[in-house]
Amino acid sequence: MTTATTAVDRAPDPWTGRDDGHGPGNLRWHHAVGLDEDRAGPCEVAFVGFRSDEGVRRNKGRPGAADGPRALRGALASMALPAPVRALDVGDVEVGDGDLEDGQHRLGRAVASLVDGGRLVVVLGGGHEVAYGSYLGLADSRALREGGRLGVLNLDAHFDLRDDARPSSGTPFLQMARSEEERGRRLNYRVLGVSQPSNTERLFHTADELGVRYLADTECGPLDVERVDAFLDEFLAGCDVVHLSIDLDVLPAGAAPGVSAPAAYGVQMEVVERVCTKVAASRKLAVCDVAELNPQLDIDHRTARAGARLIHRIVTCTRTPVRPA
Repeated sequence: MTTATTAVDRAPDPWTGRDDGHGPGNLRWHHAVGLDEDRAGPCEVAFVGFRSDEGVRRNKGRPGAADGPRALRGALASMALPAPVRALDVGDVEVGDGDLEDGQHRLGRAVASLVDGGRLVVVLGGGHEVAYGSYLGLADSRALREGGRLGVLNLDAHFDLRDDARPSSGTPFLQMARSEEERGRRLNYRVLGVSQPSNTERLFHTADELGVRYLADTECGPLDVERVDAFLDEFLAGCDVVHLSIDLDVLPAGAAPGVSAPAAYGVQMEVVERVCTKVAASRKLAVCDVAELNPQLDIDHRTARAGARLIHRIVTCTRTPVRPA
């Protein structure tokens, strides 16, 4: 029998953090996370880390995102919970030998097992190559095998549709599109926060050819919430199972300095959190991955705290399994 723990390389470390005492009024994340899949029982959310710099390295970015899972766990651990949450951490898939493709497939096996167990899966990246591994898991999940319509929403300054000879952090969504074509489907892919100066005309052309819908960062300000909501409503109406991919470089550099490519403009945290809340509240979210946190480049743990805040918001807004076991 395939379980998530058979696909990971590193067992999870215990979650630790501030402790104000026992009782439901003092709950924090580190109280809620179990580490044993066999004993976890019914859980609302499962964490799996993807320790990879290989995709960023191939994409000529600044390595360091392999330490992102540890930093995200550390930032989340002491956050206070408004109500009990049952969570599982199965550990990390590690890409340490340059074999990115093998790591993505192992992540996919872990994700598929957890999704089929009725859990919302939060994948802690890693470079944005994590998104293709998450997709492989969803593509092999029971929900899609039984005909569920997949929707992929990327919060990102970049399309990540590069047509490169070797897969990287810049190629995952083109890989998804080609994989969906092989399965006789068209990828329902949307991007919120695209930065025009960060994407060549060739990438915009590729997006148009694939039917990608997107909003530019300049169209996602605090005064544009009606436009953003309409964009999300149309997306959510067209799918049954959602893969939400959050590249932290969608945020302004002041909020997320610890990424490979900090944003000169970016989408404000209040808007990104509103998007995450709306997607989580739809009850269609199956997998969320958080990518590109590079602790070596972070300042005062701002980027780690921003990513952890978004994870916290998503889980506390979902609160129920996406699909029954």
